[in-house]
Amino acid sequence: MPAFDPKTTALILIDLQKGILSMPVTPHSGKDVLNHGSTLAEQARQAGAPVVLVHVGFAPDFSDAPPQNVDSPLAHTSPLPADWSDFAPELQQDGDIVILKRQWGAFTGTDLDLQLRRRGIKTLILAGIATNFGVESTLRHAWELGYDVVVPEDACTSLNKELHTMAFEHIFPRLCRVTRTDQIHFSA
Repeated sequence: MPAFDPKTTALILIDLQKGILSMPVTPHSGKDVLNHGSTLAEQARQAGAPVVLVHVGFAPDFSDAPPQNVDSPLAHTSPLPADWSDFAPELQQDGDIVILKRQWGAFTGTDLDLQLRRRGIKTLILAGIATNFGVESTLRHAWELGYDVVVPEDACTSLNKELHTMAFEHIFPRLCRVTRTDQIHFSA
């Protein structure tokens, strides 16, 4: 994997927040994904590349949540705990770009694309939870918008190992370059 130019590359971390990190995930633990995300964030910050932290949250009555008139609605408790959308305390630093989304993907209904384009970003390093929800939805939209995307497999995880594996083996290779955290480096 070539070294990434920090002037045209951004790191985007999806849903590394208290309420999601506490969920049972596989094949990588939430702690491992957080550690890999933190490592990538520190590398990006040191190189001068933007770090984008994306979290999801809803009104107490879920009036701003996507419609649940589906065959398999997501279960949620109402209201969510007060700190459910808070980032893991070791993750966020001054200068990070913070995006609040109200659906799986990070682009729809947010200013993420604007934030990236105004900074001249062409390449995205994308990681987080859950592989086949927030990460995949953001990846698909980024690909449609013309971004080059790199996804480190060990910095993602899901609620189901088979869905994680299916995404990385059959979908992601058509939309991005798949790698591992230790293969990502920034140029000087």
